Amino acid sequence: MFRIKINNYLLLLIAGGILILNSGQVFTDSLNVKGFVSDADDLKPLANVLVKLQGNSVSAFTDTEGMFSLKVAKPGNYEIQVSLPGYITSVMQINVLSGQENILYLRLFSSGFTTEVITVTDDHPPSVYDNLLELSSVLKEKELLRNMGQTLAFTLKNQTGISVRSMGPAPSRPVYRGLSGDRVMITEDGIKTIDLSATSPDHSVTVEPFTTERIEVQRGPKILIKTPSAIGGVINVIRYEIPQYIPSRVSLKLGGYGESSNKGYLGSGVIVFPFSSFAARFEGSYRRTGDQNTPEGGLKNSDIKTVNLSGGLSLVKKWGFAGFSVREYNTDYGIPGGFVGAHPNGVDISMLKRQYSFKLHYKIEKKFIDHFDLDAARTYYRHTEYESPGVVGAEFRILDYNTYLNFIHNKKGMLTQGTFGASVEYRDFNIGGFVFSPPSVSLNTAVYFTEEIKAARRLSLELSARYDYNFVKPQQVIQLANLDTVFSRKFNTVSFSLSAIYSVSDFLNAGIGLSRSSRVPTIEELYSDGPHLAAYSYEIGNPHLNAETAYGSELFIFYKDKNKYAMLSAFYNYIYDYIIARNTGRINVATLLPVYQTTGVNAVLAGIEAQFELKLSKKFNFNSSISFTYGEIKNTSSPLPQVPPMKGESEIIYNMGKLSVGINSEYAAGQLRLDDFEQSTPGYFILGAFGQYTMLTGKATHIISLTAENLTNRIYRNHLSRIKSILPEPGINFRVTYKLSI
Repeated sequence: MFRIKINNYLLLLIAGGILILNSGQVFTDSLNVKGFVSDADDLKPLANVLVKLQGNSVSAFTDTEGMFSLKVAKPGNYEIQVSLPGYITSVMQINVLSGQENILYLRLFSSGFTTEVITVTDDHPPSVYDNLLELSSVLKEKELLRNMGQTLAFTLKNQTGISVRSMGPAPSRPVYRGLSGDRVMITEDGIKTIDLSATSPDHSVTVEPFTTERIEVQRGPKILIKTPSAIGGVINVIRYEIPQYIPSRVSLKLGGYGESSNKGYLGSGVIVFPFSSFAARFEGSYRRTGDQNTPEGGLKNSDIKTVNLSGGLSLVKKWGFAGFSVREYNTDYGIPGGFVGAHPNGVDISMLKRQYSFKLHYKIEKKFIDHFDLDAARTYYRHTEYESPGVVGAEFRILDYNTYLNFIHNKKGMLTQGTFGASVEYRDFNIGGFVFSPPSVSLNTAVYFTEEIKAARRLSLELSARYDYNFVKPQQVIQLANLDTVFSRKFNTVSFSLSAIYSVSDFLNAGIGLSRSSRVPTIEELYSDGPHLAAYSYEIGNPHLNAETAYGSELFIFYKDKNKYAMLSAFYNYIYDYIIARNTGRINVATLLPVYQTTGVNAVLAGIEAQFELKLSKKFNFNSSISFTYGEIKNTSSPLPQVPPMKGESEIIYNMGKLSVGINSEYAAGQLRLDDFEQSTPGYFILGAFGQYTMLTGKATHIISLTAENLTNRIYRNHLSRIKSILPEPGINFRVTYKLSI
């Protein structure tokens, strides 16, 4: 993985990364630098691009296939300049090695795009799967800034297939294709995010989205490297907390935002600087919001205060890099009250996460193995819920150790690229306050692999498999309310996934995906027995739960040319022993809380998704997407609870180079397919608008965004909100966002 130096505010995206590979044949005395240059938007090769080594007369032009070749006098570090009229001229650093071919894969942006730093997420040329991810499921640069919300979930809410589970602004979490909880894993720089947001609607995600470089919604076979849930997804937040290259100079990013609906604001700063063979990165942010306003009044006790700090240091050498980082995330937020089962004034939550991370990227560069990556993290997490000032209702503490070791190999025959590895996670989970679940420890070990295979000229395959061993042990013997004795559990699960993409033409691709995935019950699902005050529920677990087993299938087709992109997919998942906590309709007499019982049912989750992007002219773009999920409990032929309704988004953008403006809309159908004791929600249609301006002053790049949401102050309710019976979603809101990059 590499980062790129930008000269004079111009950009070069190395989407597939800089490759220094064995190409299957070793050139003993070769000092050639070869490469391929394409358009960043449509991936077409660019001819007549000038590629020049700075400081000497060595240069070359790309041919009609976008290829170039340079000869250098000796190994070492060089600066290379890439330029073409109508595109952004860029300068980057390369390291030319002796004894092997040096290959670059480069993309150029048209001159309408401006930013200061682009980071790389892979170190191989992009495959058809990488291009599909980039087209459909990535937020970065200007688009990321324009969609920035209070939380990760609200930042992603307009992405295809994504819904938001919430219990107020702070405890919101992404839901993908109707799948919630840990079926959708959240990672930061590829390392699993440790918190309790997957287990309960009152727990927030411990991720600050404002300081990220890019957010990916990953899906398909490759996610089995991180999770056994092949039908789910992985949301990877990329910030390069541990630097992966030595920058040529100090870079600084400052930013912030303010918005009207909650009188909220944020300030942040990120600095990266080199010294000798080291690179260091420091980050800090402070967020404060007041109570959320809605068209029907204020949502009391919905304020947020968050302090986020991190520091990372890495040693960068020819063999790769090794580094560590420390991050502390501290937040206090409110859970609204005022409805049946809730505290009249709500509950206050104080949360702390402290994480120590280590990364090692070591180049082996043998004929088959290119390099290996070692990732390790130790996380301390503490979460306290207060019924009133000084009165603790519940307390949770996690000590988590997580390690991944992955080997990445070069092309070999039909195997174009692949990864195999293993992971280990140990968790010590302690509970206090008025929560009567037993403290428990758990262990997960896994081995896995993923391969991309070029089966034919137009046929690409991706195959992954994973084996998991899970052990859960309560630390004390108790009996649950239903008189079940608590006991240890062991689970052995196997997951696999296969995807095939056939290139019908240069623009049209069709594919199919098949998978078997698994998920083991969490500690809370097995052993909960008592009130969870901030969630306003009395929760009863089930120590007899089986692991979920899901069989998934998906058909998809996507088209991409210079002026348009379209994708249509349909999926069908049959899940055995699907674990859900259902409202029983009973009230616990002692606490007056509704009783939720965890159970396993056979279920179906199926649906369709469509995405469309059209370049109407040189300045006008139109984008639209829609998603629909159908959920059913097969045992009773009744609807699954908490399934999002059909939802869509559309926008039209007018781009004048440095200035872009647009209008957008979000719409949803009513949800009338309900589980017992579940509340229906009507459909809605809301309007928004935005403007974004990029300005260059000296060595600084300024990006200013103005966003207007719910312009008509429409009353609407999110079906996945636990507090929709109190008040609707936010009313009209204006947000001003600013980022400075030097």
